[in-house]
Amino acid sequence: MKKTGIYIAFFSLLFLLSSAIDSNDLFNYENQFIPDYITKDNTESNFISDEGATLGRVLFYDKMLSSNKSVACASCHLQERAFGDTARQSIGVNGLTERHSMRLINSRFGKETRFFWDRRANSLEDQTIVPIKDHLEMGFSGNNGDQGIEELIAFMSETDYYPELFDMAFGDPLISETGIQLALAQFIRSIQSFDSRFDEGYAQVGGDPLIDFPNFTNIENKGKKLYVSGFESDIVGEGFRCVQCHVLPEFSIVDEGTLSVGNNGVISVIGSPNEVDLSNNRSPSLRDVVNPDGTLNTPLMHDGSINTLGGLMAHYSTVGPAQNNPELDIRLQNGPLQIPQDEKQAVIAFLKTLTGVNVYTDEKWSDPFNEDGSLSLFDLVGFHENKHIQNVSYYPNPVINDFNIEIKNTNTEFVLSILSIDGQQILSKKIGARTKLDLRHLSSGIYVLKIKDLNSRKTFKAKFIKS
Repeated sequence: MKKTGIYIAFFSLLFLLSSAIDSNDLFNYENQFIPDYITKDNTESNFISDEGATLGRVLFYDKMLSSNKSVACASCHLQERAFGDTARQSIGVNGLTERHSMRLINSRFGKETRFFWDRRANSLEDQTIVPIKDHLEMGFSGNNGDQGIEELIAFMSETDYYPELFDMAFGDPLISETGIQLALAQFIRSIQSFDSRFDEGYAQVGGDPLIDFPNFTNIENKGKKLYVSGFESDIVGEGFRCVQCHVLPEFSIVDEGTLSVGNNGVISVIGSPNEVDLSNNRSPSLRDVVNPDGTLNTPLMHDGSINTLGGLMAHYSTVGPAQNNPELDIRLQNGPLQIPQDEKQAVIAFLKTLTGVNVYTDEKWSDPFNEDGSLSLFDLVGFHENKHIQNVSYYPNPVINDFNIEIKNTNTEFVLSILSIDGQQILSKKIGARTKLDLRHLSSGIYVLKIKDLNSRKTFKAKFIKS
């Protein structure tokens, strides 16, 4: 019995350690492999850092961010479903969501910078805070008797982990709405999937989608050609036109001019099939539309009204004409796509090749909380001080013009970043052991200096003042 107790304690400790956040051994979010052929990126100035995405991971899974402590971002965006929801409408703290929860997979890799089905958020950063401040979803709206975001921040400040995590990510324990947005957006943009059978074949043929992929079956190659050219031949015509909207290799929407596509030209409102809603014209990437087992990760469309890929093919065989939808995409205004059944099955087979493997199980995107709801943190106290890269000197502080950085006893290369106090990246460049920066054009204020060793991936953080 004693030995059994020892074993249980030992394995419980192993579980605790495996789910712990250790500032000396953070997951790699900022330098993940991205294929050379992936060129779209909506990151703008909020670059992913290991520290920022780690904070974002905790925020994403923390139910404390909902008013009754029952819902997290992850409640509606499940890792095992490509960060979407199997339900047609997700459950919030005060009712059901008005639209279906979009898959978050590869959110970074699109030309579009606006988010939500109706594109009402101008950036992913803007989008991340909206569910938290929504009365139905997470309940910190400040209206309808709800507490506001200020009360949430006060709760977060009283935890034993958020001040340390914000300090680690931004060099300051102060919790802010902007910091929440930046960290959540970094974590969401880090969620990527590029290990599909499509990626394997695309690399094998040098990036020519019209060449048969050696790792594809005949029907998958047929579906690929139909997706890309419209016909089995290389002649572009009026058959499938998927690639005109969902452009490979990202399989994201080509531009923000893509308009509404609904059943018979009309988009219905969830629960009110006769009510028209023409505002929904964004779409997630088609990558990982199905699970590795071949089943849909989520129902499709903003209203979750389509439950199979066969239903999706049938949908595009009935869309149009545009008499009931003046905003129907111009590429569909000539009427429905007239597609033979065997070609529909081929495109379905091709779409299934876009599913990856790692994103469904990788721990860096998983729930960091222990089974009892606690969070294990190691070596985060005072992270912004010189605890990782040793012997770093920076002067003068405060600085007016020239700012000197010296790292002693090293021959390695570093990446230097300067961030505003709320985490916005202002400068990033590779440096050696000695460098001088001209900061005369930097506005007066407090900034964070971050240095990362490219070999050991250890970091140094410190605040400095620009006079």
